[in-house]
Amino acid sequence: MNPVLRKVSSQALYLCRAPVCSRLSAWGGLAQTQERTYRSSPTKGIGRWRHLLPREVPKRKKDKLQMQSIMAATNVAYGTLNIHVSGYDMTAVEHYAKYLHNLCNRLDITVAESYALPTKSTEVMLMQESGTKMYVDSLLKTHKRVIQLRSLKATLCPVLMDILVKNQPEGVNLSVKEHTEADFLARFKARPELEGLMAQMGQ
Repeated sequence: MNPVLRKVSSQALYLCRAPVCSRLSAWGGLAQTQERTYRSSPTKGIGRWRHLLPREVPKRKKDKLQMQSIMAATNVAYGTLNIHVSGYDMTAVEHYAKYLHNLCNRLDITVAESYALPTKSTEVMLMQESGTKMYVDSLLKTHKRVIQLRSLKATLCPVLMDILVKNQPEGVNLSVKEHTEADFLARFKARPELEGLMAQMGQ
């Protein structure tokens, strides 16, 4: 073998076994070091995410719900109206109330409030054929939703009611009446035990 080729092949073999930094420098490239420089460089908050969250506002105790003033009817508009949606199927009642609310928003009708009334349970009793003892056959739960409208225009009211009646689902009752103070008090569940204790304390 030619001594020149032998010398070149031995140098190539040495370069293949040499570390990366000496290999690159021998071939004329930039010399790289084995150290990882990124460990010593500042991260500048990489991976931190808590500063991206909004600052938590301290929770404030909810104020007691106050009754709003009842608007009186005028020659061109109704006052405060309550649209009651009730039925035994909660899903149908909830969806119809949502549809009614969205329809009022599209027709630029002011929706003052939208809330649910306490669920009422009714027991259906049956009497045995050969006896006088009654037993509970089923339990019916009536769900109610109320959408409160303000200053509904008299010209728009027939159109709204026509749309609501045509799209009324089966098994859902619809009624419209003026808002009164009794309707506001019906939103809260009665607590006779608490009222009795308060009456005793007042005496």
